[in-house]
Amino acid sequence: MHNNIMAAGSRDRPPMLAPGQYPQWHSRFLRYVDTRPYGEALRKCILSGPYKPTTVLVQVVEATDDSPAVLEHTILETPTNMSLENKAHFLAEKEVIYLILTGIGDDIYLTVEACQTAHEM
Repeated sequence: MHNNIMAAGSRDRPPMLAPGQYPQWHSRFLRYVDTRPYGEALRKCILSGPYKPTTVLVQVVEATDDSPAVLEHTILETPTNMSLENKAHFLAEKEVIYLILTGIGDDIYLTVEACQTAHEM
């Protein structure tokens, strides 16, 4: 069964999770992620979780003839003022969620759906 999973389009989509094969799936999934554009950001998002915006310190700006002075203050980080590394991590989150959900496969969802304990949780 494992070889059939590997042969079924493993280049075009992430590997599927076969029951009882989590360590192998985890390893193959991370290798697949490394082949994707922005693989390093995707891997970082998977291993360290979603990006959490931080606060940015805005320095004092002296008054000019055209504009008033701006005092030192902090603002929440946005995609427009993020570093390139943080922006890649932030943008990778959506793709990581998609890859994980498409890589898990329907049989896992059906197993959980059929389990009464899962419904109670």
